[in-house]
Amino acid sequence: MSLYVEGLSKELLSGHSGMAQFQKVMRQQLETSMHAELEQLLSTAKDAVVSKKDFEGFRKIFHRFLQVKGPSVEWPKINRPPEDSIQPYDKIKSRGLPDNIADSLNKLVVVKLNGGLGTSMGCKGPKSLISVRNENTFLDLTVLQIEHLNKTYNADVPLVLMNSFNTDEDTKKILQKYTHHRVKIHTFNQSRYPRINKESLLPVAKDMGMTGENADVWYPPGHGDIYASFYNSGLLEQLIAEGKEYIFVSNIDNLGATVDLYILNHLVSQPNGKRCEFIMEVTDKTRADVKGGTLIQYDGKLRLLEIAQVPKAHVDEFKSVTKFKIFNTNNLWISLSAIKRLQEQNDMDMEIIVNPKTLDGGLNVIQLETAVGAAIKCFDNALGINVPRSRFLPVKTTSDLLLVMSNLYSLDAGSLTMSEKREFPTTPHVKLGSSFTKVQEYLTRFESIPDMLELDHLTVSGDVTFGKQVSLKGTVIIIANHGDRIDIPAGSMLENKIVSGNLRILDH
Repeated sequence: MSLYVEGLSKELLSGHSGMAQFQKVMRQQLETSMHAELEQLLSTAKDAVVSKKDFEGFRKIFHRFLQVKGPSVEWPKINRPPEDSIQPYDKIKSRGLPDNIADSLNKLVVVKLNGGLGTSMGCKGPKSLISVRNENTFLDLTVLQIEHLNKTYNADVPLVLMNSFNTDEDTKKILQKYTHHRVKIHTFNQSRYPRINKESLLPVAKDMGMTGENADVWYPPGHGDIYASFYNSGLLEQLIAEGKEYIFVSNIDNLGATVDLYILNHLVSQPNGKRCEFIMEVTDKTRADVKGGTLIQYDGKLRLLEIAQVPKAHVDEFKSVTKFKIFNTNNLWISLSAIKRLQEQNDMDMEIIVNPKTLDGGLNVIQLETAVGAAIKCFDNALGINVPRSRFLPVKTTSDLLLVMSNLYSLDAGSLTMSEKREFPTTPHVKLGSSFTKVQEYLTRFESIPDMLELDHLTVSGDVTFGKQVSLKGTVIIIANHGDRIDIPAGSMLENKIVSGNLRILDH
């Protein structure tokens, strides 16, 4: 490898115009070196065909990464979307439903993004296999929802799981339990890309192995990879041949992302020349959502703007609830034939997210990723629909888990709905401390999940346990000092209370 390339970092590639020729040479040398490294890795692959397809995608994103200069958006060019480009859900719903709902459903495929592990909640294996309600996992609830649709309307809506190399094996093992359910389940795998040494901008991997010293040198490149990997798997073509027209894509940990018949009807009943190829469900921002991506008008097209793309000077403006009032739920409805067209014409253009990581040994690496919603600008007649907050119910932490396990929600055919006994539609703000981070530890701290129907805000910090049939109302703050423990007695009712210090109940 050239001495010029050794130790080269991205900063060197974005200097003054006088260095343009030098930079061009450097980029060419880097691409040549990267190509040689990838070929070397491929020579050690067990499944060279799959790896080659993955690496073709990686080469494209790496090439674009080297070409990009400066921010991906120019702030003065950002405009609010035109009024008609984001429709209120009530307007979509007011159109009603056709008599032949099954005809619409038979054109639909449900796709769940299933690449994530449960490590942030202290669990091993795929996040979708964590129990969230009545011993049902995220995956169980998804299967129950689709089965209910298929039975109710005598339809054939299949479920497709986009797995990653982290989740594929464990997920496939568990799928056997659904063989007698009325849901066809397909899987395909996200690509596997090599992590890049931040200094040399070359792969860290020495071969295609995934164990030992190679265990953490690969990564799945974000959910924007869905388009290429779905297409490459052959499954996209197969579903089109079966008469499927749209996919409904969502994160598997968003328990609010159920099939909405009104949105589906809006899609399939459009006149052919004006077919909407992409719908993004957005919802109103609250203070908790200030970092969520939003829709803007840019160069005459709807576009997703993520916080990572915002110049530092404008971050506060981006977080403003008044200027950017909505955010992306990542519930997306997308035309299958449009994905096929854009893939074959090489017209799928998504901004690159550079994700820095530090490996266990202290090595600084970068991951080049894309987001599925960023492709909205590539599709014809794209639309945002401002949906109720109930369609965004992600479970990222045990604080979220407490909400969905509580009596705030009732479970019906795999779908969670807010209890009618709750007097206002917003969910309480729950913040559990570090003693509750891991699911196993969280479960041991509740003898039963408290009554939270009248709760507004709950903060818990330190070594705290809850007895059976505790009721929480209004604002409740429980703080156990370091070294102290607080046991909330069974049957307690806490309303607008602060509990602190040491409250320990012992058996005698």
